[in-house]
Amino acid sequence: MEPVKIFKALANETRLNILHWLKDPGTHFPPQSHALVTNDFSRGVCVGSIRDKTGLSQSTISEFLSLLQQAGLLEAKRIGQWTYFRRNEKAIEELIKWMAKTL
Repeated sequence: MEPVKIFKALANETRLNILHWLKDPGTHFPPQSHALVTNDFSRGVCVGSIRDKTGLSQSTISEFLSLLQQAGLLEAKRIGQWTYFRRNEKAIEELIKWMAKTL
């Protein structure tokens, strides 16, 4: 875990919103149609759905998702021609414990 990298990734309202929305994808995104349960990536959301929700360009969303993934806060999986993202709950829990202990 690299706290500085994580906090830099979170220092943007849209990136923070993406993490919030992915906490409950069924509420914030349309159903994901590419059999995520059978592909062992439940709760994953397609990049296109995230882009549509933010209203930002594909390149901006790709950059934001990449930053969150590099910080360890998101996991990604390619299924066919689509890439899906979901929260890395283990890393988020680790961050919460680190903050409670350290800050």
